[in-house]
Amino acid sequence: MKLLNVYYRAKPSIPHNIRLAMRGYIASQKRRRSAHVWPINPVCAEPPKWFHGWPHGKKFAFVLTHDVEGQRGYDRCQRLAEVEMRHGFHSSFNFVPEGEYSVSTDLREFLGESGFEVGVHDLHHDGSLYRSKEDFFASAVRINQHLKEWDAVGFRSGFMFHNLEWLKQLDVLYDASTFDTDPFEPQSDGANTIFPFWVPRSDGSGYIELPYSLAQDSTMYLVLREQSNEIWKRKLDWVAQQGGMALLNVHPDYIAFDGDPARTEYPVSLYADFLEYVSTHYGDVVWHALPRDVARFAKGAILSGTNSEPGAQPLAETVK
Repeated sequence: MKLLNVYYRAKPSIPHNIRLAMRGYIASQKRRRSAHVWPINPVCAEPPKWFHGWPHGKKFAFVLTHDVEGQRGYDRCQRLAEVEMRHGFHSSFNFVPEGEYSVSTDLREFLGESGFEVGVHDLHHDGSLYRSKEDFFASAVRINQHLKEWDAVGFRSGFMFHNLEWLKQLDVLYDASTFDTDPFEPQSDGANTIFPFWVPRSDGSGYIELPYSLAQDSTMYLVLREQSNEIWKRKLDWVAQQGGMALLNVHPDYIAFDGDPARTEYPVSLYADFLEYVSTHYGDVVWHALPRDVARFAKGAILSGTNSEPGAQPLAETVK
């Protein structure tokens, strides 16, 4: 983490196109080395002991989330929600509480009344949250205040940084800062599972961890420069076969709704087509749920057992 801290201190002074070029070059090297674990790592398919199926006898779970990083993404939230509603889906929008935009009550009410969820995304989204334990614990106080103000139960760190022990300071039902396998993240240790898992506290309480299992749109279209959504479809089909949780994180900041996409964007048609694919191929067998509903289901299933779930899955490096 020390090298990462140095990078994120220097990041604002590095031009965005240079950062993207650097990430693209590094990612191309990692992609070749990681073909055996990305986008599919077979070891992630093992169901936890507590798991005996999804609600209503559904084959797998499908969860949509959005991290809203900056003003551009914030301004596009309602349009993204409308795209999803047209296809019969709802999602969670995670907002940065002390970032470059202000989250209006009107937007939060629109999302809530329309069947969406609101979560907290980091505190400042500048890479500083995990700089030290003391800094994190101090930030946790403010994060908890925002969680309470927004009536939110979910959290995700910026840049997918995570320390499951430190995260116990947050008053959350779930965290979503990990992934099953993703060698392209700066902190690339994977949870090695496509199922929710329990992170216990010493007092007997705990929280649910929801790892994402579909590649982030930023990785797909900004870093790897993919021109289709075939990776999403391939991984979704595999998760469905395993009966796991297909959780996707999409950023409205990077979606072009009008005209030709800029270098840091991709056309909304790629996302809309993927939603249509899910609906057409899995409409009768998929449990489409908000992350809070999946977390409540998993928590109930885990705590109703007789200590059948030993706790958090060990995080391991995805690329050796």
